[in-house]
Amino acid sequence: MAVMSLTLGAGEAVAAQCGSSSGGFENWKQQFAQEARAHGVGSPGISALMGAHYNQATINADRGMRSFHLSLDAFMAKRGGSIIAARGRRLKQSNAALFAQIEQRYGVPPGPLIAIWGMETGFGAVRGNQNMISAVSTLAYDCRRPALFTDQLYAALTLIDRGVFSSGTRSSMHGEVGQTQFMPKTVLEYGVGNLETSSGALNSTANYLRAHGWQPGAGYQPGEPNFAAIQAWNAASVYQQAIAIIARKIDGGDH
Repeated sequence: MAVMSLTLGAGEAVAAQCGSSSGGFENWKQQFAQEARAHGVGSPGISALMGAHYNQATINADRGMRSFHLSLDAFMAKRGGSIIAARGRRLKQSNAALFAQIEQRYGVPPGPLIAIWGMETGFGAVRGNQNMISAVSTLAYDCRRPALFTDQLYAALTLIDRGVFSSGTRSSMHGEVGQTQFMPKTVLEYGVGNLETSSGALNSTANYLRAHGWQPGAGYQPGEPNFAAIQAWNAASVYQQAIAIIARKIDGGDH
């Protein structure tokens, strides 16, 4: 069992122990809440944290992520790449004014945004039905990647304090929210408007890509300048390639 030392101030410290089962979760919450208060988290955030439950479904999903090990062709078939591209071309036409505004502001063309939108949530249809704060808290407590999700938990608590999230905000299994599935820290850093709306989600996604080096007018296929921004979105090679392929089919031409 790993241990994270949490400094509380005034020279006092407590060890918040990670765990691999639900047994220590309630005690961990008490210890983490003390650290959170010392770091300026307010009453709304603390209240949401204390109401969180250990989410076994999140743990099961975290241990069972296998689709990224598929070949590119198998991944595209499993995720419905051709369907996403076909519907994406129609959405590009029906939302032409929105995508023109986004490209003018951020320099990102419609294809990559629509590909991400379709891949992440089926264009907003499947956003997850987990309790966001429970999912993120569970992963911050879990011994597999506590440091990574502790950062996400602090971001989520900050957003709750600001009224962006609530204790009842719904998410996917790892705490991803909105139509393009931003993690809490990503919402805090790059969110533009309401990510539950298509406009907010797509503007936020374009903002993220621009912040990760997107160059207006440059290509986004593997080996081209903007592929690095797509790589920043998701670490899985098959996911990156799928986004580029679907985006090219949506935008047309040789991007």
